[in-house]
Amino acid sequence: MNQVKVPENNMVGVTESVSSAYVPPFQLTAGQPAPIAANGGLSYMSFDRDGDAGTAAAMEAALRQVAEGEGQAVIDMIDNAPPGPIETRWGLGFRSYAECLEYIRANNIEAPEGGVALPLRYTVYEQPSYSIVSSNAIWRDPAHAAEAKMFRKEEQEIGRRGLYFPQILRDARRMEEYYPGLSPTSSACMDKLGVSLAHCESKCQNFYDAAEVERVFYPEIEKLLLDFFPGATDALVYNHDVFDKDYQGAVKEDQDNKNPGVNTFYANIVHNDLNDNSGRVRCRELLTKNLRNFGRTQHYTEAEADAKMSRRFMSINLAKPMETVRQNPFVLCAWPSFADQPYITNYRIYDDRVGETTRFTYRPNHEWYWLPQQTSTEVSMLKCYDSVTDGSVSRWSFHSACIDPTAPEDAPCRKNVVVRSFIFF
Repeated sequence: MNQVKVPENNMVGVTESVSSAYVPPFQLTAGQPAPIAANGGLSYMSFDRDGDAGTAAAMEAALRQVAEGEGQAVIDMIDNAPPGPIETRWGLGFRSYAECLEYIRANNIEAPEGGVALPLRYTVYEQPSYSIVSSNAIWRDPAHAAEAKMFRKEEQEIGRRGLYFPQILRDARRMEEYYPGLSPTSSACMDKLGVSLAHCESKCQNFYDAAEVERVFYPEIEKLLLDFFPGATDALVYNHDVFDKDYQGAVKEDQDNKNPGVNTFYANIVHNDLNDNSGRVRCRELLTKNLRNFGRTQHYTEAEADAKMSRRFMSINLAKPMETVRQNPFVLCAWPSFADQPYITNYRIYDDRVGETTRFTYRPNHEWYWLPQQTSTEVSMLKCYDSVTDGSVSRWSFHSACIDPTAPEDAPCRKNVVVRSFIFF
């Protein structure tokens, strides 16, 4: 086995904000270490230049990181390691799914009833990272062709900084076996674990029709959320994605016409869609600017948004299958099993904003859940952000897609719709 040395976190010093742009103050959950992030964890909004929301500063940081070559060094160390398991500071990792699965079977790693032991892919790059989204003007600007070429290579190699690690999935329907008295279909489950289940019999006939999804499914989910969370006063579903690896129709995203297209791939690396900064920035830009809002138009002033966000609010993702899931299940991790672990920030650079998502490194005690043979009326719910920071409730979950080794070889891939929402109290 080869010992791979992964670079330690090296956070950039904080620059004082001189902009009038909305900058969420640094936020840290009680008991959780500081994030692995640039700028000491501050949002790139603090580097706003003439209303660019910090995008120029983020682009410069991305170029510096590529030039420094630490990400490439991790890829080289993985590629040059001898055959077999790779010893990381977190445990044994494997280059391929098949190699990790062979290890699981050779070591008789077993799962409880309804569960399964399988490989999950985690990052082994413990540094903040940068992604240039497909709509960014740099891809179409001849003056920046050289930088675009560098970034395209970087985008292609992000996935090469991950390894497969053995994990166990528990059946979420059996939640009360692990937490007596805690129903998986309760808001208490979401508060404690950051994951829960719901039931939905949608009247939406065609989930590939973005207009119908917005017209029919969004209100259904908003009602589901208001019924699910006692004390909730407002629920806003603001966009959605359709996942279908085998889809043969048009798949291109069209933001101007509120059409997310169709995803013909699954995000099979452990991640979360938001964090301390982006949970608040995303909420604020929806309320005051309707930025990339596919749902109900919002009409809040800055002061009204401040008042609304001064109370508790959450971001919840909900995943509903179009048919029973046979392969590529959607899997969720429970908050208590990683609450003391720092998240690793990935900055997504748009023309007008810098989004933040997160990745996590492997720990053997991560508590994963799935719904084997998830039906079309079973909705997986995961928390992406919670404004409560005192440690009394879960802040978020992380999630991934994976390959079920127990499914038949000809099992169809998952077809589902994922909606994103904010819930206010």
